[in-house]
Amino acid sequence: MMYGARLIPLSAGALLLPSLTFAAEGLDTGDTAWMLVSSALVLLMIPGLALFYGGMVRSKNVLSTTMHSFAALAIIGVQWIVIGYSLAFGGEGAFIGGLNNIFLRGIGPDSLTGTIPTYVFVMFQGMFAIITPALISGAVAERMKFSTWCVFILLWATLVYDPICHWVWGDGGWLLEAGALDFAGGTVVHFSSGISALALALVLGRRRGYPMERMMPHNLPMTLLGAGLLWFGWFGFNAGSALGSGTGAALAFTTTQTAAAAGALSWMAAEWLHAGKPSALGAASGVVAGLVVITPAAGFVLPGWALLMGLTAGFVCYGGVLLKHKMGYDDSLDAFGVHGVGGAWGAIATGLFATVGAGGLIAGNPLQLWTQLLGLIAAGAYAVIVTLLIIFALKAVMGLRVDEEDEVRGLDQTAHSETGYTF
Repeated sequence: MMYGARLIPLSAGALLLPSLTFAAEGLDTGDTAWMLVSSALVLLMIPGLALFYGGMVRSKNVLSTTMHSFAALAIIGVQWIVIGYSLAFGGEGAFIGGLNNIFLRGIGPDSLTGTIPTYVFVMFQGMFAIITPALISGAVAERMKFSTWCVFILLWATLVYDPICHWVWGDGGWLLEAGALDFAGGTVVHFSSGISALALALVLGRRRGYPMERMMPHNLPMTLLGAGLLWFGWFGFNAGSALGSGTGAALAFTTTQTAAAAGALSWMAAEWLHAGKPSALGAASGVVAGLVVITPAAGFVLPGWALLMGLTAGFVCYGGVLLKHKMGYDDSLDAFGVHGVGGAWGAIATGLFATVGAGGLIAGNPLQLWTQLLGLIAAGAYAVIVTLLIIFALKAVMGLRVDEEDEVRGLDQTAHSETGYTF
């Protein structure tokens, strides 16, 4: 199917922001240039995530942890072209796209999606599809079989991410039709991956020695560098979701920066109050928490509300991280505590504070808050159920965990026959 200039509901934000138009006048080179840059910025987030997670594990697992993200680049990079894009955006069903665009069939160099080439839109959305399963790896670091991980992310992207993406952003998606707001992926990306990470961590079990043995990050400068790259790339993630270079992108850019800074500040404050000292890891985590929380709201709220959301993000996600100590599960690198909890709070806060292009509770529309909650419940339940089915199938066929001896030696050597450091 050739899209031409036909309007497709690329994201809720793109449809609802009054300053954005996707008219039939054809290609806009300014929008195209911005979306090419944004796609590259989101790609940069994936090695950024690899560094962020890689610095937080023990040195014997640094390469295996970074490989989780790079494997997603390769596997989902291919899956998205073959079938993922088609399932997410290739049809008008309420629950799934379809097979109209497998292998990008029906899309050519002259195809337009709004005012940008469809190939650019495919690549931009493909970066989202890649980083979402990579986020899950934070919950299973240092103990999951790499072979099982590779199969897991392929199945999870196809059976969990692609359908939820269609619900919220695809033409005819039922949550989009219901009016759910998710500008850049609070529910689609962060909550779906965070809640799935929790399910996987619970089935996989704790690392050997946890929680009695302190498993300290081996390279915090690496983690801080990763956080900086994530922060930089997130401007493409959020401002790029305006799908043009106009005022919507400018608003999303501003709210993203505001919430990230406020998130770092509030996490440091929470840590100062709770533990007596702020930490570098806490500052980095606060940046990511602020970015996660603002993601669904980036184009729907003014900077003042973004500041409030960022200030709450640090406290909310810090509390989410503390849950694992109280409940006893091993979410190795806090994928659920930051992305699951932060994604949920961001979706709810969007229903509270949206005033641009859509109205939330403070704008006199309490129904929007209910719609946001409905989206969270539906996406969360679906993600958990399908993730568990995938996990138990793989556990029976391939096994989930490495052997105890391999875990003790470290996965860099046992899974990849390499070592991160030779000095």
